[in-house]
Amino acid sequence: MANINEIAKMAGVSVATVSRVLNNHKYVSEEKRSAVQKVIDQMDYTPNKSAVDLIRRETRMIGIIIPYNNNQAFDQMLHGVLNASIERDYSVIVLPTKYNKAKELTYLAMLKNKVLDGIIITSRSNDWESIIPYTNYGPVVCCEYTDHPEIGCSYIDRYASYLEVFQYLKVKGHTRVAITRGRGMESISTRQTLDAYNNTFGELPTELHISDCYCVEDGYHAGQQLLSLASRPTAIYANGDEVAGGIYLYAQSMNIKVPQDLAIMGQENQPIGVGLGLSSVDHQLIKVGEQAFELIINKLQHKIEIPYRIIHRSSI
Repeated sequence: MANINEIAKMAGVSVATVSRVLNNHKYVSEEKRSAVQKVIDQMDYTPNKSAVDLIRRETRMIGIIIPYNNNQAFDQMLHGVLNASIERDYSVIVLPTKYNKAKELTYLAMLKNKVLDGIIITSRSNDWESIIPYTNYGPVVCCEYTDHPEIGCSYIDRYASYLEVFQYLKVKGHTRVAITRGRGMESISTRQTLDAYNNTFGELPTELHISDCYCVEDGYHAGQQLLSLASRPTAIYANGDEVAGGIYLYAQSMNIKVPQDLAIMGQENQPIGVGLGLSSVDHQLIKVGEQAFELIINKLQHKIEIPYRIIHRSSI
């Protein structure tokens, strides 16, 4: 196979010009670009990516640590990262962890080995003291707030959004409010939800708190459990629109009218919520992902807050 020196000689240009053509550099005349490309096509030349990366000192590849997919929150953040990466001509590698601490650190080590230019963490299992040393090898950005100066973050004020939802439900006359959640108490969002609830209604009764809810089916079962209580809730705040949709479908099957008998609030403004007319808290996670990507490629440690919004529909 031909090498870059032979390509330059056959095209009658310098090696530097061939390098600029291979890297889509804009400061190359059309005449020289055409001559180089013609030889590349004739020789069926493919550049050695590792060599090019070494020359450029970058891979143009970003890693995104994600606990699992098929989750509306993480999928939206990933969607935002992908949107921005296409515009900037970067590749994105998805790094699933299932909240395995060792696997998460293995992925972070890809910065040290120069496999990736940077890593975005959508949700973490390790503490910051374990993560921060890897910032010596490349930028790390997270999708939650942190005051560590080494870590940039693109985040929403989840606590403020939860507090506003609960206060809104209270103003609407609801005092017996149930919630659903995904992960256990190790989740920052779960702790913030409970803190906001306790500050609005007092201590959350155990029977009004359903965990491990991620999809429509989970929501249906949660609705079955909550709405079968002797003293059932008058409102439910679900941790996602799909979960809220499942609750809505169960309520319908039992002739429980929404919102007359039951108010439902979801999260993340998903299509199912739009279709069923469910009120929702939109944390604008696509924008969170897009901003996280911008922080990574610009190697910034800024703290960027993305505003949330509450979508009012007919379920309350």
